[in-house]
Amino acid sequence: MEVLRHGVVLTPSAPKLRTVLSLLAVQSSIVVRTDKIIEELWEDNPPASVTTTLQTYIYQLRKLLRLGTPPDGRGAGDAPADAALRTSPYGYALFLDPDMLDTTRFERLSDQGRRELEAGDMNAAADTLSHALRLWRGPALVDVGHGPVLRAEVLRLEEINRNTLERRIEADLYLGRHHELLGELTRLAAEQPTHEGFQGKLMLALHRAGRRSEALQVYQRTRSTLAGELGLDPSSDLEQLHRAVLAADESLALPQPRAPVTLSRTRPPRQLPPERTALVGRQPQVGAVLGALSARQHHAPPVVVITGPPGSGKSALCAQVGHRANGPYPDGQLYARLVDAQGRPADPRDVLAEFLRALDVPEDRIPGTLSERSRLFRTWTADRHVLVTLDDVVRADQLHPLVPASPDCGVLVTARRQLSAPVVTAVVEVGPLNVEEGLRLLVNVLGKHRVMQEEDAARKLVRLCDGLPTALQAAAALLQLRRHWPLSKVVKGSGLPSEPGTPNHHELFLYASVELSYRLAPPSVQRAFRKLTRLDLSTFTPRFASCLLDMTEAQTESLLDELVEFQLMVAELGTDGDLHYRFLPSVRAAGRLLLADAGPVDGSAAYRAVGAGHAHVS
Repeated sequence: MEVLRHGVVLTPSAPKLRTVLSLLAVQSSIVVRTDKIIEELWEDNPPASVTTTLQTYIYQLRKLLRLGTPPDGRGAGDAPADAALRTSPYGYALFLDPDMLDTTRFERLSDQGRRELEAGDMNAAADTLSHALRLWRGPALVDVGHGPVLRAEVLRLEEINRNTLERRIEADLYLGRHHELLGELTRLAAEQPTHEGFQGKLMLALHRAGRRSEALQVYQRTRSTLAGELGLDPSSDLEQLHRAVLAADESLALPQPRAPVTLSRTRPPRQLPPERTALVGRQPQVGAVLGALSARQHHAPPVVVITGPPGSGKSALCAQVGHRANGPYPDGQLYARLVDAQGRPADPRDVLAEFLRALDVPEDRIPGTLSERSRLFRTWTADRHVLVTLDDVVRADQLHPLVPASPDCGVLVTARRQLSAPVVTAVVEVGPLNVEEGLRLLVNVLGKHRVMQEEDAARKLVRLCDGLPTALQAAAALLQLRRHWPLSKVVKGSGLPSEPGTPNHHELFLYASVELSYRLAPPSVQRAFRKLTRLDLSTFTPRFASCLLDMTEAQTESLLDELVEFQLMVAELGTDGDLHYRFLPSVRAAGRLLLADAGPVDGSAAYRAVGAGHAHVS
């Protein structure tokens, strides 16, 4: 540990002060709870006057480093304005500019070098990674007492250091510096005899230096050490390298120099679809999504998921927010739909290829595998401001490879099902419109005079469509096409055959959206959906539905929960304390068109068996 200001050393000498300062520094700008500091200092044996003692340490740090906490948040005396030690009701936080910590500078340079290596700029990578490694003066926090948090931090820093060193050696080997590396690699291999990465790099350097026999000796020595100390055989990579050295394989020769992939363009991509008609009744959701996008994080971009039932207008909301958020993302707006024309989940590998083409990567430079494409995409986005919009995401594993690297980027997602993924930072629910909002939507399309002339029919149409914007837009589009129709004609569904099982207009409005969600569900969920939508019931308890589906109550509840997950049902807590699962009538009506066979389902026996209190006739 070393603390400098204006070239003057101000490092605390007292061991406990050094530990407190280290703990606050490695969690810079985060409130460290008092109990965590106490555990770090004394673990299970704090002194009787522990609170007073800790307050004394904080006072001494403030005095030594002149880290006051005036009301305006600036440092006291001649301390930098961006350095302050502040007290909260639960603990303490040390606020520092990132460049004031050598660990932060090291991690930033290490990450930059990794991106340069992945992009093929080996000279830049070797220089950057060497610069990062020169910041180390010895083992991390070797002169500071360790509690559980600092022990974990030491392990983390040492691992980053080791990875950075391996990458720098990899870049140097690529550049033909094998002679210069022999001394360093010999030392590293001796210090860490079971580290197969260092052993392999030493073998490669010796082979390229014309010392094949010594390279083979390194392999034999490593093999014996692994067997004797760990009871392991060498990894497949090391065995493959050994065979290549034995055969003098040409693949071990110096690689041909290649130009790094340069990702730049004069006009950034603007792939968002055009805005549709003006949104109605979505101002709270627009504000929530914009607020979640602007909530910057330290290490990753915000990922905001918009979710809601089929026909709720998730995609339209997403497009409008994307256009409104254009300002903070000058480097581009990328868009992809994560289901294909047949309703199958899109492969993120193909989506990444489209993104990279939009960023002007030549076709022959786009890597083949998903992981390589994702790394190249993250490399380009690491120091840029890009908005990625992903429509109709079906699974979390589609999302992960498409998230950019920089916290200055943003990701907007609409989901066909409820998603649970660590990268998601906010979820915004979109529900049906109320009647007044639905009327405004109809007025926007059909005109005020036509709607107000049949206001009662217009209100019935809003209720018939469950206030779902997609269904209302489809109904309004039909009425706009057939201007001679009164609104009541659509409400009644007249003009179509009236035989049993024949769909009315309102059943068609949501068909495409409901069908897509249905097709993406597992077969067991599809069967439950088909069977339950055939009944003239809107609400089910697991007990009642289990009789209809001929399953245990636990199995049935699991299926109902999956229907909620695919947003084909809604779950509500009833007054009886049980969960009740409900179809929106328009979703149920559209679902009936998906029936494979048209025969009626007799649920009366099951209804009598469990009692009428567990089902509600619609």
